[in-house]
Amino acid sequence: MARTRDDDACPGALTAHSAADGALARIRLPGGMITAAQLESLADAADRFGAGTLELTARGNVQVRGITDTAAVADAMAAAGLLPSPTHELVRNIVTSPLSGRLGGRADVRSWVGELDRALQADPVLARLPGRFLFSIDDGTADVSGLAADVGVQVVDDGVALLMAGRDTGVRLGADAAVAAMITVAARFAESRGTAWRVKELDDPAALLAGFTQVSPPVPIPAAPRPPVGWIEQDDGRVALGAAVPLGVLSARQAQFVAAIESPVVITPWRSLLVCDLDEGVADASLRVLAPLGLVFDTASPWLDVTACVGSPGCERSRADVRAEAARVAESGSAEGSVHYVGCERACGRPAAAEVLVATGEGYLPLLPPP
Repeated sequence: MARTRDDDACPGALTAHSAADGALARIRLPGGMITAAQLESLADAADRFGAGTLELTARGNVQVRGITDTAAVADAMAAAGLLPSPTHELVRNIVTSPLSGRLGGRADVRSWVGELDRALQADPVLARLPGRFLFSIDDGTADVSGLAADVGVQVVDDGVALLMAGRDTGVRLGADAAVAAMITVAARFAESRGTAWRVKELDDPAALLAGFTQVSPPVPIPAAPRPPVGWIEQDDGRVALGAAVPLGVLSARQAQFVAAIESPVVITPWRSLLVCDLDEGVADASLRVLAPLGLVFDTASPWLDVTACVGSPGCERSRADVRAEAARVAESGSAEGSVHYVGCERACGRPAAAEVLVATGEGYLPLLPPP
């Protein structure tokens, strides 16, 4: 597997990355779940000590750029309860079905996220996982399994499928064994990975499954769907509002208005957000406030098909202002399918299913996969 660099430089809240536009901190949100108060704290930190924006990532995490006081941001995140483990903060990468327990699905897996996060933090070995290692928990809607996590589970007809590198292994588990199985696979990877960042880079990934028994034919894993956007009626009669965030950049002001609704928020792996558990009247009033602020609730919006890395001037490696190009394409409605614009071949933030166009001296050209 071709690699772009040998060091794992994934940033965290305590290990900020030095970017061209200042320090960058990444705050992990297991399952993308965040309270209104925590979102308010993030927005305040970004406004006081950063560039005044929150970047939503393809793993349901949040980044703050242009930080002038990294210690102040870290202290604010700790005070908000967003840094429960200084030793494991880089490896708490967990995506889950964002509407689990609220709409559809074969099971409510929200409690599994907390169980996995606690088990992850309790194992000293797992602190050695690379910052790119990803867990997924799919409630049976097959929405996050297509993100090709290193290890994951999906509720299926005959139990819980154990997934690895985005593929069904044929192993079936009981619900009470799902978290333990993921921890076992992750610990084996941490102890044997050598210089590999991801399970797919191992010469023999199947060795991680020693002791597990394949009992079912593996089922195909569909590609990840589009984000849940618009007015979403929950199974309990309440409403969730799904908002696409253009280029995944949420201003501190937008975040403050979302937080003011005082309802649970989920950051999705599609750089969108959900405001959940709303009464119909509150949902209607919130929609009337948030849409004029620039959040997108139209399922046909071209903003759902266009993403980008930070590009210039935020990244010194970038050859162009790729966000400007992506915005031009989205505003013109000229994108053909899902497109991700990047400033160099590292292709940071690329979605699981999108054409990647890289800036070159001859314009934007498709990024070819490694040989």
